[in-house]
This record gives sequence, C-alpha cells and structure tokens, in this order.
Amino acid sequence: MSSHLFANISSLVTNDASHERGALGVIDNAAVVVEDGRIAWVGEVAQAPDADSSTDLDHRAVLPGFVESHSHLIFAGDRSHDFAARMEGTKYSAGGIRYTIEQTRAASPEQLENNARKLLDEYARSGSTTVEIKTGYGQSAESELTGIQVASSCSDEATLLAAHVAPPEYADKHDEYVQMVVDRMIPECAPHAKWIDVFCEKGAFTEDESRTVLKAGMEHGLIPRVHGNQLTYGAGVQLAVELGAASVDHVVYLSDADVDALANSSTVATVLPGADFSTRNDYPNARRLIDAGATVALGADCNPGTSFTTSIPFCIALAVRDLHMSPDEAVWAATAGGAAALQRTDIGSLTVGARANFIALDAPNHLHLAYRPGVDLISGVWRDGASLYERRSA
Repeated sequence: MSSHLFANISSLVTNDASHERGALGVIDNAAVVVEDGRIAWVGEVAQAPDADSSTDLDHRAVLPGFVESHSHLIFAGDRSHDFAARMEGTKYSAGGIRYTIEQTRAASPEQLENNARKLLDEYARSGSTTVEIKTGYGQSAESELTGIQVASSCSDEATLLAAHVAPPEYADKHDEYVQMVVDRMIPECAPHAKWIDVFCEKGAFTEDESRTVLKAGMEHGLIPRVHGNQLTYGAGVQLAVELGAASVDHVVYLSDADVDALANSSTVATVLPGADFSTRNDYPNARRLIDAGATVALGADCNPGTSFTTSIPFCIALAVRDLHMSPDEAVWAATAGGAAALQRTDIGSLTVGARANFIALDAPNHLHLAYRPGVDLISGVWRDGASLYERRSA
C-alpha cells in the first residue's frame, strides 16, 4: 500500500468540528495523506508524516468534493425556449416535463447514457465528486427501466423517480397510473435503484398518491426521497418526515409546522436555488431552517427544464446571496449536507477513513466560492485520491 502526501494547502476544510474553527473544521497551512483511496492523515504541513510520493498544492485551498444529492440527468431534448418564456413573464408549471418525456422516450439507451456522462463530466470539472441521478422522464414501465439501468451504470446513487408527472396517456387517469407504478414499474426497476422519489405537488401527485408510491418502493427495499413544497404550501414535508425519508427537496413554501417537523427529524431539507433562479420562483428561507435546527443540504438540481446547471459553486453563491446562508453554511450544505441527504458517512468530509474526494481552489480559502461568483476557481478534483481533473497551466 503506497501513500501520497498533498502538501502546502493554504486552508483545508475538513468538516470535522474537533479541529475547532466551527463546523468546517478549517486547518491552515495544512496537508493530507492518502492511502488506498482513503484519507490516512490530516493536519498542519509542518507535522506531516513521510509518504511515498507527494503533490505540492502551492498554497491553494482544499475542501471536500461537492456532494450533489439531487439531479435529473436521464433525459433527452432541450427546453431553452421554456426558459426564455419564463424570463419574459410566463409562470412556471410542471407541464413542460411532458415535452421532455416525449423526447426521452424516443432516445436510445446509448444517447441517454452519453448525455448523462457528458453532464457528469461537467459536474466533476466544477467540483462534484458524488452525483445522485434520478429518472422521471420516461414515466412508463419500459422507459423507466431503461432510465434506471442507465442511471445505475453512471452512479451508485440511482433514484427511481416513479411519479414525476403523469404522462399524456394517463393525464386524466392518475389512479391507473399509480396502480401501474405499483404493479409494474417499481417491481421491474427496483433491482437497479437505491432510492424511490415522488413529486408531491399541485399539478403532479397528491399526498395519498405519493404515499402509495413511496410505500410500494419501500416494500421493494428502496429508500424514500420527496420533491416537496416547491410551488405551493403542501403535504410534501410532512409526508417525508412521516415515512422517514432521507430528504425532502426544494422546501420553498414551509409552514411553522413543516419547519418544526424537519428540525425534529432525521430528514434533510435540500435547497435547490438554481431551480428558483431559473423559474423566478421565491427562494427557500434556509436561514429559518438552520436556525430551527434542521439539517440543510445544497444541490444544483441539474435538469433540462428548470435548472440546467451542473455548477455547485454557482448555487453556493446564490445560497449566500438569496437564501441568507453564511459562506461556511453553504459550503457545509454542499458537502457534508449532501452526504447526509444520501445517508453517507464516507464522503462529504476529509477525516481519517473517509474517501479521498476533494477539490483544490485557485484561492486562499473557501470563502472565495461566494466572494467571486461566476469565476471558475476549481484547479483540481480528486476522487478516491485519483485525479479527475486538473487545470493545465498555459
């Protein structure tokens, strides 16, 4: 087993509060030793042990790789005209999803995989080392089976979004659609998935329909997640907490009871400001959630209709500016928070035994992610200690 030292780190975010400096556990003038793809040692560079090889990071900041816990990468087609219409005043509804369903059903598995891997490469170059991938643009047993097979070939975090919106052939037959999901889609797709998800929202699926789908998925060994409270006040948060869902995502419109439920449960509240930016929706009040004691994750929600970005740094800047999060809170939510939303303890931190997933910034500290919005600061990305991306010098 060989060891590798990453030295001369100006500021190291560990997400280990035992290092003091708040929840981020920042160590200045730091180093990291990696063995067999895992973190073997962290501390000040002056105390670093000998290693078999080394990399000088030239006084760059280092932090855990971003953990994207909410993406929709299994799709085909383009909805840029929808975006333009929204910017000109058309209010967002879930209806555009049906266009993407049509395009996705017509695509081959190879086309779907090529598109997903292209977007995963974008994610990696902007610092994401773990990406959850949802289906949800097939919405038939056959198309969702293809989608979940592609998703599971691209990520260990594959989610069957069994109930996104009812497809055209079931537009006025929600009961029949839900029954098909329970009887066919979930049993056929579950062997390829880890998670079951549903869009519990006006214009999508009701609380009872959502509960039926999630419980059916749970009976097949899948762990529930929920899209909830994005467009209106609704039942999504309460349903997620009731079923012990790993996360409830969007959480824009929350009652006091919703906030209390999240604060007193293990369900993570995932904020997705890229979607609110792209739809001119209200932004979620992350400050309210954090102050109440809820665990908050931050994701990009890459999808073709409402948040076509793979940039977690962009979402960190939005979170600080418009969700009233501090820079430290936004970075924690995009790393450790995302890991919590995926119920993972091996990612999202740089502690001994964790996977060596980390990024280096062309900046002295993590604050620059929000301080310099829109600037590409990612100079290197490593997964399991191996380089995924390094910016080449001119």
